[in-house]
Amino acid sequence: MISKKVLAKKVKESIPGWLFILPTVAGLCIFTLAPIIQSVMYSFHDYDMTTKYDFVGLGNYIKMFRDPAVRTAFRNTLIFGAGNIAMVLVLTYALALLLNLKIPGIKIFRVVYYLPCVIPAIAGGILWSNIMKYGTESPGIFNQIRMFFGLSPSSYFFSSDLEAIRSILVMNLWSLGGGTIIWLAAFKNIPEQLYEAAEIDGAGRMRKLVSITIPQSGPLFLYNMITLTIATVQFNGTIAFAPNTGAGNNDATLMLGVKVYIEAFRRTNIGYASALSWVLMIITAAITLIMFKVDKRLNDGNY
Repeated sequence: MISKKVLAKKVKESIPGWLFILPTVAGLCIFTLAPIIQSVMYSFHDYDMTTKYDFVGLGNYIKMFRDPAVRTAFRNTLIFGAGNIAMVLVLTYALALLLNLKIPGIKIFRVVYYLPCVIPAIAGGILWSNIMKYGTESPGIFNQIRMFFGLSPSSYFFSSDLEAIRSILVMNLWSLGGGTIIWLAAFKNIPEQLYEAAEIDGAGRMRKLVSITIPQSGPLFLYNMITLTIATVQFNGTIAFAPNTGAGNNDATLMLGVKVYIEAFRRTNIGYASALSWVLMIITAAITLIMFKVDKRLNDGNY
C-alpha cells in the first residue's frame, strides 16, 4: 500500500506534466466537447440563434423524416457517394502509380497534382460555379468560350439531375492529390527486395503490380474508403456557395452536408440542423463499423 508521503511526492512530480497538457485539454473542452454537448441540446429545441429557444422534444427528428428535401438529399448523397468513392479510389491509385515512376522531373509533377488540395473548398466552389454558370448576361468561362466560337450557351452541366451529380463528381476530382499522397507513402514502404526478387524470377511490370504492389498496399483501401465515406457524408464546401442556395435546380445537387449548412446558416434553424448533424454522425459511424467488420472477416478468412 502506498503511503501518504509517497503519494504526495508522486502528485507533486506529476503537476508539471498536468500543467503542460492543461492548454490542450482546455482547448478540447471549450472548442470540441462543449459544442458537441450544445448540439445535442439544440437538437431537441426550436432555436434560431436569437431569443427563440423552445423545447420540442423529438420534433426536429420527426420533421426530418417527413421532409422531402431530406429524402432528396439522402438519395443524392448515396448516388454521389457511390460514384465518388469508386472514382477517387481508382484514380488516386492510378495517379500514384504514375507519380511513383522514376523519371526526370517527377517531383515537379507531384507538387502540381497536389496544389488543388491547398485551395479551400469554398474557393473551389466559387471557382467552379464561375466556370459552369449558365446565361447570356453573365455566362461562365465554359460558355464564354462557346460564345467566342459563335456557339450558343449550354446548360449541359445542370440540364438534368443526373448531369448535375456528374458535374459535381467532376468538380470533386480536381483534389485527387490528397489521396494520391497516401498511396505514394504506401508504395515507398514496400521493400525493394520484393521487386528485385520478382525481376530475378522474370516478372514483368504488370505481374509485379498484381503480385506485390496491390497486396502490399491493400490495407490502406479500408482507410481510404472510411475517409472518403466521411468526406462524402459531410460534403458541402464545393457547392454550398453555388447559386440556388447550393442545391441546384429542383434540389438536383442537394447533399446531406449541404442541407445542414442551409438550415444552420441560411435559415438559422439551428435546432433542426443539429438534429440533421447527429443523424449524419450515426450514419457515418454505422458505415464505418460495417467496413471494419467486413475487413476483419476478410482478414480472418471467414469469406
